[in-house]
Amino acid sequence: MSDINELYAKARQAAASAYAPYSKFHVGAVVVADDGRVFTGCNVENAAYGSAICAEGNAISTAAAAGVRKIDAVVIACLNAGECYPCGNCRQLMREFGVDTVVVQDGVGSLRTHRFAEILPHSFGPDSLENNPK
Repeated sequence: MSDINELYAKARQAAASAYAPYSKFHVGAVVVADDGRVFTGCNVENAAYGSAICAEGNAISTAAAAGVRKIDAVVIACLNAGECYPCGNCRQLMREFGVDTVVVQDGVGSLRTHRFAEILPHSFGPDSLENNPK
């Protein structure tokens, strides 16, 4: 995987492009595919709050559109918040693409690296569904 600090800097650059007129919560994300390619995304809000697009989902969707099916790491940055952990929907999306590592900023400006199972324990995904009889 690339240098975490470089990836975090890219995530902060992506966060600067966020469209967040309602929450003012500017988030950027970087995903690192298993082949080393790097994709970025930012959150995009709209007046129908539930239709907003998270930075992590944006980056993962961009990677998927490029043919990526396995993501090794996700790095998340927020410009104007302390802690910046992914929402439940994004955690499940990460599980779908087999993310191993999630890096987030904590409340004091440090980076925290987590194994994916730490942030979504007892998860289910494509591999668990394939093994269950219908």
